[in-house]
Amino acid sequence: MLILASASPTRKTLMEKASLSFSVVPASVDERALEAQALEAGADGRDLAGILAQAKAEAVSKLHPDAYVIGADQTLSLGTELLHKPSSRDDAARQLDHLAGKTHRLHAAVSLVRNGELLWFDVQTAELTMRAFSPEERDLVLDLEGSEALTSVGGYRLEGPSVRLFETITGDYFTILGLPLLPLIGALRDIAPDLLSAKT
Repeated sequence: MLILASASPTRKTLMEKASLSFSVVPASVDERALEAQALEAGADGRDLAGILAQAKAEAVSKLHPDAYVIGADQTLSLGTELLHKPSSRDDAARQLDHLAGKTHRLHAAVSLVRNGELLWFDVQTAELTMRAFSPEERDLVLDLEGSEALTSVGGYRLEGPSVRLFETITGDYFTILGLPLLPLIGALRDIAPDLLSAKT
């Protein structure tokens, strides 16, 4: 049995398109408390993504010990600053303005846990540079994105109209969407190949 410990519709869709058979059981963890503890201990954005991904997988593994549980998380770093999902359209506009003309990094972590034991773990990083867009361009993109702009850290979705705001991107597409899918499939192939033969 394979479980995705995430409420993210994007991660769910990526796994479905890979024809993986799985259940969705969102993890209940206090992300901000874990973040504060990790940052106090000297963690950066990349470290934090890994810590959160593992914590989510372990939390769900306690409820379903025999299942293979996938935990995933993504963080956005602008230098040493961490950004979170915007709380409103105005907040999304502020985040986009803050990112305009700059290069930021997305760190996507994924872990595989069974019986509370970490079997495998990986973190991938992508670099994204936004154009120095105008307020009018920003507002048009937010209009086109609608409420979807509030579902992603940074206030944008690269798979949506927000792509208009970018100048260059370096990194894996799946990493940008929040789930390093190719390394994950490779890990499943090595650790539990029967999970890849199951039909959806």
